[in-house]
Amino acid sequence: MEPVWLYTLVSVGIVSAASLLGLAGLAFSEITLRRLTPLMVSLAVGAMLGDAFIHLLPEAFRQSPSSPVPSLAVLAGILLFFVLEKFLHWKHAHTPLPVSTFGYLDLLADALHNLVDGALIAAAYLTGIPAGVATTLAVLLHEIPQEAGDFGVLLQAGFSRNTALLLNFASACVALAGALLVLAAGHTVARVAGLVGPLAGGGFIYLAAADLIPELHREREPRISVLQLAAMICGIGLMLLLVGPGR
Repeated sequence: MEPVWLYTLVSVGIVSAASLLGLAGLAFSEITLRRLTPLMVSLAVGAMLGDAFIHLLPEAFRQSPSSPVPSLAVLAGILLFFVLEKFLHWKHAHTPLPVSTFGYLDLLADALHNLVDGALIAAAYLTGIPAGVATTLAVLLHEIPQEAGDFGVLLQAGFSRNTALLLNFASACVALAGALLVLAAGHTVARVAGLVGPLAGGGFIYLAAADLIPELHREREPRISVLQLAAMICGIGLMLLLVGPGR
């Protein structure tokens, strides 16, 4: 196996393993986990919005500064997730689903995002080993808070702890597909994969604004509401801290 392939696959495996942070949740009782879930969902809202507006969209506009394509991709992502949610609601009306639809939407948005992450890591390694290692570290730091929040979103949607952990890990493994595509076809696929970034960004915006924030509004206690706001700000702040010095 060529060194670039080996480094890439190991790096993507390490990043995908970050989704197993939910294992820590298995140590808590059901009551404690139920109390923590709204805060994890709030963290996910902040991380999703921060990721979309601080990372995914600026990167897309940096690559195409004078083109409307990134904006159209964001709008396409919002409309796509609207249509998907409509379909899931229709499916629920005819064949009852065991969990809320936003759980499935979160998995799809996260899978698209992970596809981009895998492509970015592979493209960086094609440039050079140091660039690949630096990109892997950036993606890993970026994934840790988001994966913790995603685990909370899946719990809020109604998945069991074991199922949420398994599905979150399966979604993270989609990064391997993005990496393999770039390694097999080179930078051409990496440029095409760049369109998936704003598409996933649109999905994150829709999911946070249309589904998760309304869920948080069900909480009426002022103290918990303040903690939710703090968790959202924390999620945004973590995404802001991960902005590279040259951006």
